[in-house]
Amino acid sequence: MEVGTVSGYRTEITALRDNLGQVILGKPDAIDLLLVALVAGGSVLMEDMPGVGKTTLAKALAKSIDAEMSRVQFTPDLLPADILGASIYNPVTGAFTFHPGPVFCNVLLADEINRASPRTQSALLEAMGEGQATIEGKRRPLEAPFMVLATENPVEYHGTYPLPEAQLDRFLIQLDIGYPEPDIEVRIFQSQREHHPLDRIEPVLDIEAVLGMQQEARIVRIEEDLSRYIVDIAGRTRRDSDLKLGVSPRGTLMLFRASQAAAYCAGRDHVLPDDVQRLAPYVLAHRVMLTPKARYAGVSKRQIIERILHEVRVPT
Repeated sequence: MEVGTVSGYRTEITALRDNLGQVILGKPDAIDLLLVALVAGGSVLMEDMPGVGKTTLAKALAKSIDAEMSRVQFTPDLLPADILGASIYNPVTGAFTFHPGPVFCNVLLADEINRASPRTQSALLEAMGEGQATIEGKRRPLEAPFMVLATENPVEYHGTYPLPEAQLDRFLIQLDIGYPEPDIEVRIFQSQREHHPLDRIEPVLDIEAVLGMQQEARIVRIEEDLSRYIVDIAGRTRRDSDLKLGVSPRGTLMLFRASQAAAYCAGRDHVLPDDVQRLAPYVLAHRVMLTPKARYAGVSKRQIIERILHEVRVPT
């Protein structure tokens, strides 16, 4: 992609956005964030109330890109081997044969991920961070592209385990879908009167196109002053009096990649400050940890990131 040109996959991106919009009505921001994650090669954590369409959105994405999808329903008794796979003894041959787990796919839907124990949750760390899984001492690469679409219920719900900080840091974006507007909810009734819209979804691009989009997005230009802007935002989180844990270098890199992907999806070959500002609350908020005082005061992580964005000088 040369300087000044737009994405070579503009038609596919538009078709993918339209596909997802048929299934999840009235949520264009959530759809755009999901597309950013796909193009940036990252994973998404969707935290919201049950029944607002988190699982449906993940299924619609997998069907739209003609990807191999696996679904794991996380429960308290789930074990790491249930996700990664294990070697099983064959009494006929007298040998152990490896049976791959559901992680060996393109899109892994981790449903209600915070209902499993932290030990099981951590089974995804290497897969999300390095695109591979080490099982019984052997490294096994995952097929590209690979992304985890995880759903979780609010931590106040009975039977949930908070995700460890290391696990949260592997997710590119955390988003919430929220309840639909009344008029949109009425349209949902009509759209599902005879058939679910998900049943009519057809693939609009293939795996090779997804990989091509990801490669093109990597060469989107981001000026040095914008890179410094991202670092300044992260640095402010590390010194903020309301935060016990600031954004890690992995977090700044993910904001960098997400900004490139957002510009690419918009048909631009360069990143704008608006891209960074729009994505920062969704890319950074889940990576920080509140102090007890801020938590008891009812301050949210996203509010703190938005305040910091107002405090840090924007490059011109």
